[in-house]
Amino acid sequence: MTGEWRNWSGNERARPARTLAPQDAGEVAAAVLAAVREGLPVKAIGSGHSFSPAAVAPGVQLRMDRLDELVEVDPGTGLVTVGAGMPLWKLNPVLAEHGLAMEILGDIDRQTVSGAISTGTHGSSLRFGGIATQVRALELVLADGTLARCSAEERPDLFAAARVGLGALGVITRVTLQCVPLFALHARDTALPVAEVLDQVHELAEGNDHFEFFWFPHSETALTRRFTRLPGDTELRPVPALTRRLDDALNGPGFEALCRIGTRFPAAVRPIARFAARAMSAREWTDLSYRVFASPREVRFLEGEFAIPQEHTVDALREIRQWIDRHDERVSFPLEVRFVAADDIWLSTAHGRRNCYIAFHQYHRMPHERYFQACQRILADYGGRPHWGKMHDLTAAELRPRYPHFDDFRTVRDSVDPTGVFANPYLDRVLGPAPKAP
Repeated sequence: MTGEWRNWSGNERARPARTLAPQDAGEVAAAVLAAVREGLPVKAIGSGHSFSPAAVAPGVQLRMDRLDELVEVDPGTGLVTVGAGMPLWKLNPVLAEHGLAMEILGDIDRQTVSGAISTGTHGSSLRFGGIATQVRALELVLADGTLARCSAEERPDLFAAARVGLGALGVITRVTLQCVPLFALHARDTALPVAEVLDQVHELAEGNDHFEFFWFPHSETALTRRFTRLPGDTELRPVPALTRRLDDALNGPGFEALCRIGTRFPAAVRPIARFAARAMSAREWTDLSYRVFASPREVRFLEGEFAIPQEHTVDALREIRQWIDRHDERVSFPLEVRFVAADDIWLSTAHGRRNCYIAFHQYHRMPHERYFQACQRILADYGGRPHWGKMHDLTAAELRPRYPHFDDFRTVRDSVDPTGVFANPYLDRVLGPAPKAP
């Protein structure tokens, strides 16, 4: 099986020498060993929802779709083991059937479990870490074809590295997650003046179980989202079906049409953005957590995101807004601002500090380079760490001082994959090449 592969947004493409779809760890190991004999690098891919070239495969591409089984569930402990190719949208209702849920999710559920953890996918809450903090054990095929199991007790250094491993250490085949009892969320969307949100942003982040906001930079309005965690047997009051269909139409085909108008007539972008900001409506609803955390993303876009120390939130956002105004930049998508608790995972963007995550987007048909470069420069100056699954051009030399365990990660990588079997140009740029790589 060959042909061109492209990611969801269409900004990354590859034409692998060979594409395989293994159905178990044994077939993964056989594919890795065959690739090594032929001198070809190997990359596993999930749903292709990363904007970075982390999963671009110039050699052998492994599609993990068939490793999507539910291996084991223990409702008593909440430990759940799944195949690495299990997509989150499929996992969540399965967990609900067993009275369980993921502790936290991001705002998109299209990713596979292994893809989400490998790139450091996160939600928004100063009380919880990213998805990788829920991992309790991993199985992965290494460059020599062996199947390694790691956890906090078994090969702890490999575990510390592999929870956010960027695909650089091996091919993850199974993941054991610490789940929690099924719970609901009461959601409240409120449009507020941006100035008011910025004045209260730390209180809002601290005072809610989950808080985030969206801000079209050409407007003075932000949509705030606050979620309160409730027991799983709470009476549910989901968004009515008609309202959801209207929202889907406005946020999907309707917003797509507006973005296309802005692409053809750039002068229309600012009024369109102000219209979209005014259209963000207040509402409340209660539903199971996974139905609230994630929402559809039907309009394609490009995205970069940096994690900065929480205390710099307001200064960084104001600086981005000032740059947009000074340069008359047309931005068709909102900034998304989220908050995440600190963790101890070596290459997690939240390692050792509580973060504000600022994501910047642009419609995929519009120019983005100048805007993204400006956001990267501003956020990097605040100690920003780029999301591994999103767009940036920082190098290993620039990233190394931002991660206390950067060299520890490289030591593990060089031990388990000394010849760069799982490398690609992106990983060579952000980590440096393997010591014996050609």
